[in-house]
Amino acid sequence: MKILVSACLLGVNCRYDGGNSRNENAIKRQQTDELVPVCPEEAGGLPTPRPPVEIVGGDGNDVLDGKAKVVTAGGEDKTEEFLKGARHALALAQSQGATCVILKAKSPSCGCGTIYDGSFSGTLISGDGVTTALLKRHGIEVISTD
Repeated sequence: MKILVSACLLGVNCRYDGGNSRNENAIKRQQTDELVPVCPEEAGGLPTPRPPVEIVGGDGNDVLDGKAKVVTAGGEDKTEEFLKGARHALALAQSQGATCVILKAKSPSCGCGTIYDGSFSGTLISGDGVTTALLKRHGIEVISTD
């Protein structure tokens, strides 16, 4: 089975801070599945490293519906880059026949079930990131991992 995986979980240095979130459980999936790495934020045109961002005004579903934005702590709007990256991840999943993805927890693009609240205070709220929300809308199972 082909599974899309956040590239940072596979040890790729694509996180906002230039590092990765290498996850041995995700990497072990290579023994049974074909893993397809993706970084929606880089795919959306954002550089690495980049300023941290959070969703302000809701979660990824609200961003998809035009009710919330993805912004830096300085107020710079990165919503379009996040939407572009989410569309890329969806197209990649569909082209690869992936019905399951493993994404990085708490991320404004990849978070599943829990994301930061938009105050840049480290406070978590219930909700999904932009990519997760789009994938779920298209019937793709999302598994979250740190």
